[in-house]
Amino acid sequence: MRLLKIIPDNTNIGFVRVRHIAFAITALLTIAALALLVTRGLNLGVDFVGGVSIEEKFASPPPLDQVRSTVNGLGFGETTLQQLGDKNIVSIRLPLPESTAPDATDKMVEQVKTALAAKFPGATFSNYSTVSGKVSDELIRNGVLAVFLAIVGIAIFSWFRYEWQFGVSTAVAILHDVLMTLGFFALFRELFTFDLNIVAAVLTIIGYSINDKMVIDDRIRENMRKYRKMGMRELIDLSVNETLPRTVMTSLTIMLALAALLIWGGHVLRGFTAAMMLGIVVGTYSSIYVSSSLLITLGLKPGVREDKAETSNAERVRAKELP
Repeated sequence: MRLLKIIPDNTNIGFVRVRHIAFAITALLTIAALALLVTRGLNLGVDFVGGVSIEEKFASPPPLDQVRSTVNGLGFGETTLQQLGDKNIVSIRLPLPESTAPDATDKMVEQVKTALAAKFPGATFSNYSTVSGKVSDELIRNGVLAVFLAIVGIAIFSWFRYEWQFGVSTAVAILHDVLMTLGFFALFRELFTFDLNIVAAVLTIIGYSINDKMVIDDRIRENMRKYRKMGMRELIDLSVNETLPRTVMTSLTIMLALAALLIWGGHVLRGFTAAMMLGIVVGTYSSIYVSSSLLITLGLKPGVREDKAETSNAERVRAKELP
């Protein structure tokens, strides 16, 4: 049986040749993502801002103005609405009730359900969640800390595992992947809520990106030892092309699984799945065009670490031979 080969064995694409164009595109996308984060911001969910989130399912896509006026008429404070992937489902976000009674939230939710059912026949309650302001502050701090420590830890590992150039290029590429994901959610903030599911997706994207980059970095280091007289441009092109079939096949299989999850996973997982699919595309791009080519800009030379090791071993051997 003939094996399926998406990438031919003799593939020889000049990735390094277009590195300046790739760097320019990467810089523009990063600046655009930062601008979106500053100007539009993220549509933070209840996990991060605190409050009560109610999901209501309507018989048909409802007019949001009427839904907002109905809920605002109850006097619970400013209402924030968002239509989820299924336009019939609306997320209603309200401040926490002023009363400290144990059943205050349940009473609030019950009044909202009753008012919407009377205004929109066929409307049914799906679920609700509540997070206090103190907990939401802790979740924001812990989420940012988790992403930051993941990037720093991976950069330090690459530094000691290979050379310092690998650590810097890996950190730059992963930071680019994270910013692209955050920029996407800032751009489409009306469609997606940024909650703990998205933070989990960002950490998963970091894990996938570092896995892809480590495979390429290992091959680069292996070829640095094998082809000591080869220039870094040719060596990196050779290494990326050798790992390209594995990179493409891994990305395609993951995208197929995520596509099924996007179609049949429901609106609860839609944000997580969208973040993962974007992260796979961006992570593959940064591994091939950004991380590896950046090694040349950082001045990496073939065989440096190996030469040092051999010199040190030779000196120890000569020292033992001396009387």
